[in-house]
Amino acid sequence: MSGDGSRIRRLRRLAMGAAFVLACAGCEIVDRNAASSQAGASPARAIDPLAESYVRLALNLGEHDADYVDAYYGPEGWRQEAKASKKPLGAIRGEAIRLIADLYRLDLSREEKIVRLRRDSLVRQLKALATRCEMVEGKKLPFDEESKALYDAVAPRVGEEEFLRVLAKLDKMLPGRGALDERYEIFKKAFVVPPDRLDAVFTAAIREARRRTLAHIRLPENESFTVEYVAGKPWSGYNWYKGNSRSVIQVNTDLPTYVDRAVDLAAHEGYPGHHVYNALLESHLAKGRGWIEFTVYPLFSPQSLIAEGSANFGIEMVFPGEERVDFERQVIFPLAGLDPHRAGIYHDVLDLIQELDYATNEAGRRFLAGQIDASEAAAWLTRYTLAPKEYAQQRVRFIERYRSYVINYNLGRDLVRRYIESRGGTPDQPDKRWEEFEKLLSTPRFPSGLFVTERR
Repeated sequence: MSGDGSRIRRLRRLAMGAAFVLACAGCEIVDRNAASSQAGASPARAIDPLAESYVRLALNLGEHDADYVDAYYGPEGWRQEAKASKKPLGAIRGEAIRLIADLYRLDLSREEKIVRLRRDSLVRQLKALATRCEMVEGKKLPFDEESKALYDAVAPRVGEEEFLRVLAKLDKMLPGRGALDERYEIFKKAFVVPPDRLDAVFTAAIREARRRTLAHIRLPENESFTVEYVAGKPWSGYNWYKGNSRSVIQVNTDLPTYVDRAVDLAAHEGYPGHHVYNALLESHLAKGRGWIEFTVYPLFSPQSLIAEGSANFGIEMVFPGEERVDFERQVIFPLAGLDPHRAGIYHDVLDLIQELDYATNEAGRRFLAGQIDASEAAAWLTRYTLAPKEYAQQRVRFIERYRSYVINYNLGRDLVRRYIESRGGTPDQPDKRWEEFEKLLSTPRFPSGLFVTERR
């Protein structure tokens, strides 16, 4: 796409460049950790006891912060010990800082690159953990400072004029009279999936996303997940990774489900998104290398930007370009009882709506800084993302609970895309694109390290 869309993308690329300054993994993992603590352990194995301490600290923090531990499948006894000890937040933070110093003292100059990545990733996870301790104690950080501390990245600032240019294009595309957000809401009502067709639609989308992913990525033979339909949540979908290559994916049915959400959630939460990411980390790192830190996933950590970014970019990986429109036209629209001839215009509109993604970050900045209240933040989202009132309010509730986490979806997607394409994984090289995507999902990566110049 050209014109204003290109200007926004150029702005994002420039700003992003300036912004950067996962059942128990088994006794084998525990045994390796114990072995590494013995005298004469190599620098690479010396990381193991420090990684174990990190996992225990994450579980300790989880006892103070119910949202912190998103997934854990390490030794169950460690979880019970954390519950029993109720270690104070100050002690958790202090130990995290000591672990960071211990990790920096290790000389890994002669170790393979993935070992150095392990150490650097673990350091950033610990820094985020220490920051989260302070936040749970009541410390409030500015939006950008918080995102840098927790997610190792800062989202670019995008001015209202950029959103207005996109809205002007939408104004010409959406029929009728009246306010643009009202016309958009009327337009989208024609694309709601009836509740009695929802499961059939999601099942078809998941089946196709899985088939396409397995054509490029080898997953453990026992991998699987189940879908549950829930209500009363601040999010539209969630993956709960259970270990041993199993996930539970929940779909929030509070609000109407639009037809595009079937593919979005199937890919983002499932294939090649969160389910695949967690399964690969468990298979390659937790079990394959015995790296115990990958048996825990702290939500408020740099890992989340990689997780959410790869899940969102994964949508276009598995359904690139017109292939998505063709699949929805031929399969999803008919299953939903919708007119398949309108799939094209629907996605033309959605492509422009995606260019408004960064308005959510701007709303978060203002809201968390106290410059606008919840109702004004919802109004901002309605104005600049055309979100219906109910969706805008749900998004504000998300920001209230998860704060700067919102950058992980849009900035994360764009950074992962940039990383993959910088390594030759361009749209016209699909095999290379999948190869680099799988490598990213299988190695200990962190946001600020994605674009460090390195020898391939």
